[in-house]
Amino acid sequence: MTITKSMSLLLFLAFFLTVKAQEIPVNYSLGKNYSDRYKYSTVLNISGADNGRTVIVRTYYGGMPLRPKGHFIEMYDANLNLIEDYNNKYAGQYMVDGFIKNGQLYLLELKYNDDEKAYQYVVHQSALGDFEFSEKTLLSIASKEVSNPLAVNKYNRNFDNGFSTAVHFNTNKSAFAITVQHRLGKEEKYSMYLFGTDLEQKLTYDFTAQTVDKNYAFEHIEVAKDFKTVYFMGKAFFKKKRFEAKERRFQYELVRISNDGYQTQQFNDAGKFPESLKPILTADKLLVVGFYADRKDNRYNGLVHFKLNAASLAIESKKYNPFSAQFMIDKFGRDVDAEIKNLIFKAIYITPKNNIIFSAEEYFVTQGENYKGNGSESINKYHYNDIVCAKLNASGTMEWARNINKTEVTKGDAAYASYTAFGHGEGMYFFINSGENPQKLGKQRIAFKQGYSRNPNMFVLKIDATGNLSYKKLIDDKEVRLPIMVSKPLVNSAANQLLFYAKRGSKKQLIKVAVGAIGNVPSK
Repeated sequence: MTITKSMSLLLFLAFFLTVKAQEIPVNYSLGKNYSDRYKYSTVLNISGADNGRTVIVRTYYGGMPLRPKGHFIEMYDANLNLIEDYNNKYAGQYMVDGFIKNGQLYLLELKYNDDEKAYQYVVHQSALGDFEFSEKTLLSIASKEVSNPLAVNKYNRNFDNGFSTAVHFNTNKSAFAITVQHRLGKEEKYSMYLFGTDLEQKLTYDFTAQTVDKNYAFEHIEVAKDFKTVYFMGKAFFKKKRFEAKERRFQYELVRISNDGYQTQQFNDAGKFPESLKPILTADKLLVVGFYADRKDNRYNGLVHFKLNAASLAIESKKYNPFSAQFMIDKFGRDVDAEIKNLIFKAIYITPKNNIIFSAEEYFVTQGENYKGNGSESINKYHYNDIVCAKLNASGTMEWARNINKTEVTKGDAAYASYTAFGHGEGMYFFINSGENPQKLGKQRIAFKQGYSRNPNMFVLKIDATGNLSYKKLIDDKEVRLPIMVSKPLVNSAANQLLFYAKRGSKKQLIKVAVGAIGNVPSK
């Protein structure tokens, strides 16, 4: 090869790499690196307030063994400067979540009242910048005290301990639904409540009669804009039905609750086994999308799309879209007996052309051992593996599906693992933590390995309108020397921005990421 040809090839490669980087219009700006007084903490909530402010609520821990000691509240301005903080020394029993409404900070807690022999949902409320909290009891349910009342894992509920409750916020946090299953004497009761984030109760319904033969573990909700209707989607587990050894013991159901009562719709077509269904309520229609299997072993075979009547829940159309043979090989390899774990929804995005792009993640829990000087203890290991992203057009036909190979496991704070998906234009962007370089597996196939603990490299991946995948390292450890809470950002869809929190030990920092931006990200 001549020198001229060699130079031409090098220039072409440089141009190609430059173009490839420009295909991902994402950039970021960094806040100051602050000292922090609480070494052990987890983020309860990140919320946006007026004037571009950001409020972060952290649960901090102390003692031996570590246990919650209180909540530390930080407020940042639009330039990522820390302008105020407050130590709320009330730890609470089971803090569920937090949110901001009309300049007020709300912390939602589940606690047991010994005097009244009842579980209570209590809201702790304070004006931003004032931080003098008052309490308001939303619900009080008579019950004996149990060891694990809050169904943190909504996908595998415990129905046998006498009291089980779960809280479901809608996507924009304008409302939340509470479900409660408990024993009242010899009877089992199942109740549903819908609250706006103005703390007004919008709906309540006694669902007990519908749970005689089934237990319901709801996974998602959708709420009408007028708060007069709520849709619950989840698994209905049969109580009394006899099963063969390999027969599925549940079916997916959508439940509609309003002041007029309830309706249900079952998803149980013969030979099709829906998985991880998600309702989508738009201005003029109700959709349900998710996965399905052709057999009862949780091996997903494709995507399903249902269009329903929003009032009656009657199915108006349905479409099963099988994965391509190549996708199945990419996903499962050639082992026909390979086992797939639960796919948990992470994001749904309706594009400007009314296409649906959604992503899900393989999530499962295994048991492990934590060895100490005086022996060992059993611990849970939480696995966050492959990402599946798919696009359905407005009529429900699958246009493409992509698999992003990823392997992560954590024993503790999940905020540093998993990923965040952000829809923009006709594509979707993914933010993940990984080691230095992804492993190349073949044509447009890459695998990201765990790297959130000591190698805080944040990658951004883009899947465009036609399903093409590109990626780049966005932030490396030369710029941010703290692990980034990649799965728990503040998302501002209107401004196409995400705000990530980075923390380790006594140091903390904010990172603002802009999608659709080239060059430095403006602070405001």
